[in-house]
Amino acid sequence: MGRALADAYPICRETFAEADAALGEPLSRLCFEGPEDRLMLTENTQPAILAVSTAACRLLESRGLTPSYVAGHSVGEYSANVAAGTFGFDDALRIVRRRGRYMQEAVPVGEGAMAAVLGLDAEKVAQACAESAEGEVVSPANLNGAGQVVIAGARDAVRRAGERARALGARRVVALPVSAPFHCALMKPAEERLAPELRALSARNPRVPVIANVDAEPKRDRDAAIEALVQQVSAPVRWEAVVGRLASEGVTTYVEVGPGTVLSGLVRKIHREATCVSFGSPDDLAAVESAINV
Repeated sequence: MGRALADAYPICRETFAEADAALGEPLSRLCFEGPEDRLMLTENTQPAILAVSTAACRLLESRGLTPSYVAGHSVGEYSANVAAGTFGFDDALRIVRRRGRYMQEAVPVGEGAMAAVLGLDAEKVAQACAESAEGEVVSPANLNGAGQVVIAGARDAVRRAGERARALGARRVVALPVSAPFHCALMKPAEERLAPELRALSARNPRVPVIANVDAEPKRDRDAAIEALVQQVSAPVRWEAVVGRLASEGVTTYVEVGPGTVLSGLVRKIHREATCVSFGSPDDLAAVESAINV
């Protein structure tokens, strides 16, 4: 991922070279060539997504396309803060690598799980979790909107909650191929390890508001932006509320930067009147420029 951008644009090549230098290893090669099993390790996936997103964002900014607000889903909130100037790209890369490592180490592989519950409203998903916990952790982790809620927790509790969700009317429950149960109480040890490192970052007030995952509120000063990142480790990602807040602020055009188009699809379902475009390869640039310059 990101290879086409690096091949086509010097500013993107420079961004990947900066990432390699910051981490002391060839992250760019892992992004461009894999192998996929190494790229999918959480401590590699998180900086890789950050690098591709920042490369794409820098290219757009070099062409005069700058955001009025920024937001990101889970680790994407770090990319959003880099775009807003809250902290530097190098610092962000190093801390998201540790974030991934701490999250992975918080729960032994195989003991946690996540599942997407489709076609059931958030209140009933929360009910299914509460009725299925049996003393274990299971809770909504990603409130994505459009009838999609991801749950996370102990493996057996997630299985029971999925079965209960089906009984309450869920259309489907899909187990997710993840290495840890993110954004639930089992991540508290990771949050506690990461918090002092986040608070020690050299940070500035964001140039534009960052709409935070944890409460869908705009963060306009450095301390608020950092604390939102601390809390989101073990708190659910309130993506539907984030998009709702952006809409209420008058946002009508959304550009998803980086690998994939998942967020664009969610935004279209949440804010149906909006224009949504994604930018992850050179082929996307004309559509982005057209959407912003309408």
